[in-house]
Amino acid sequence: MIGNFIMIAVGLLLVYLGIHKKMEPLLLVPIGVSAILVNIPGGGLGEEGSIFEYFLKYLIHTEIVPLLIFLGLGALTDFSPLLANPKTFLLGAAAQIGIFAALLTALFLGFTPQEAASIGIIGGADGPTTIYTTTILAPHLLAATAVAAYSYMSLVPIIQPPVIKALTTKNERRIKMRQLRTVSKKEKVIFPLATMIITGFIAPKALPLVGMLMTGNLFRESGVTDRLAKGASDELMNIMTIILGLTIGSTMRAESFLTYKTLLVLVLGVLAFATATAGGVLLAKFMNLFLEEKINPMIGAAGVSAVPMSARVVQKLAIEEDPHNHILMHAMGPNVAGVIGSAVAAGILISILG
Repeated sequence: MIGNFIMIAVGLLLVYLGIHKKMEPLLLVPIGVSAILVNIPGGGLGEEGSIFEYFLKYLIHTEIVPLLIFLGLGALTDFSPLLANPKTFLLGAAAQIGIFAALLTALFLGFTPQEAASIGIIGGADGPTTIYTTTILAPHLLAATAVAAYSYMSLVPIIQPPVIKALTTKNERRIKMRQLRTVSKKEKVIFPLATMIITGFIAPKALPLVGMLMTGNLFRESGVTDRLAKGASDELMNIMTIILGLTIGSTMRAESFLTYKTLLVLVLGVLAFATATAGGVLLAKFMNLFLEEKINPMIGAAGVSAVPMSARVVQKLAIEEDPHNHILMHAMGPNVAGVIGSAVAAGILISILG
């Protein structure tokens, strides 16, 4: 009973953060409300046969919801900044080091390889990818990994700045970058198709995520499927987000959530985010050793795929150093690259451990 009250308090906290602090409200509010509902004794919503159980069994465990969210995400995402400056793809890849740092730490702490991979993927800062991976490899950790992923995504403005400032100098944070070139429609259409094919051959297990992401993006960029793009990015995305939030919150029952393992997952999630941020920044600094036209190393921090929050954090820090330094679009390059990178990393982990 005490555990139920603790989880009700946690649910209220998530609702407070979503409404009052505006931290990922579209997810934290339904997650928090659902956590409250399933922890009310005798309410029946946390029991077998409830609507939440059917959502979990038929929509989450079958991977339907995470994949459809990726379809909507693709329809919302503009890959132009990445195409205009392809070397930022490396920064998105470097940020995935957070996944493997958390994975190795989890293994050291005694988690199984499947559990460690599900924890590590939190470092990709991509909620649907975390849910997709955990559902396949360690479904019993779904509540902990999903809540950690979405909670820490909302805390990006708090987690990232200290790491960025610790690894960069004032002069580096003031580096200005010239305006990106205009990307043609042909490039925008070819990119999702090429990405599907290349991913399919290199990391086939990542194809469900990357394929849906790129299908949504093709709807967006083709110019002839506007209704499909709008349906995927608006109506479908909203419905899937409601189902996802309510279902993830319903897994936060006291008896399964208030465990030692859950606390470790939450701690490792912070490690994953911080390490991912550091990986992107450090690679950007390394690249500057060889580039004539320097890049602002802060944009490497946007390699975590919390789109567009991490890019906005980078822009905010740049303006703090120089009010005329606008690097948001440059930061969006590694930001959207991180979405692809985390999906590919998840596919590799699933192919090895699944």
